Amino acid sequence: MKTPEKVVNHIVKWLKDYLKDSKMDGFIVGVSGGIDSAVTSTLCSLTGAPVLCLEMEIHQDSKQVSRARQHIECLKKKFVNVRHHNVSLTGVFDGFVEGLPDTDDKDAQLLSLANTRARLRMTTLYYFAALHRYLVAGTGNKVEDFGVGFYTKYGDGGVDLSPIADLLKSQVYELAQYLEVIEVVQKAAPTDGLWSDNRTDEEQIGVNYSDLEWAMTEIEQNPLLTGLDQKQLDIIEIYMNLNSANKHKMNPIPVCQIPPPLLN
Repeated sequence: MKTPEKVVNHIVKWLKDYLKDSKMDGFIVGVSGGIDSAVTSTLCSLTGAPVLCLEMEIHQDSKQVSRARQHIECLKKKFVNVRHHNVSLTGVFDGFVEGLPDTDDKDAQLLSLANTRARLRMTTLYYFAALHRYLVAGTGNKVEDFGVGFYTKYGDGGVDLSPIADLLKSQVYELAQYLEVIEVVQKAAPTDGLWSDNRTDEEQIGVNYSDLEWAMTEIEQNPLLTGLDQKQLDIIEIYMNLNSANKHKMNPIPVCQIPPPLLN
């Protein structure tokens, strides 16, 4: 990225314009302790509009909680427009799990419950958004939102606007450095924080973000995939499989079109 300052200014202006056009009063961001939410919350803070940073722990690893709080405290020192709430959703989540019937498919259950965590957080974000007339700012980047669909439908994918969704993960890190996001957040391994074993994004996906960025760009620039070695083709295959499996998240919701003669 040649001009991080200009990119920051562009996003901040876009946020200001969108907020004005929407006739809403501010932004709300779920802060997880990761790089994407740190950059998003900082960009929203730079608008000067009210910003509510929300922690929503569900059996969260203490390191993730610590990073989130350190980042929020840093923001509050820099920006008078930033406020903070910590809402523990552990009890809500546990109560939900207790009411579920038993199942033999434990792997499917674990994945479903990971997505449930994300959807509980989305519900909480929109509770506070409605209370204060705020917009929910998404924290997804380009690779996650439009490449491999690495997010929960109606969970962290349920937002009002996406300030960094046209930035690759590496570009998000560049902005984080320019914005002086605290070092502990910049160095943390990316994770969605939805699993009890604290697995990283790379462990879930099978490749790192650098490889995914390469695959996304290579497919755009070299659609015939000529001149690639087997290792590169393997990375392309992982990317394409994830992209195909998650199209249902990235495409508009299918609508059954009724022929006019059936209605008139």
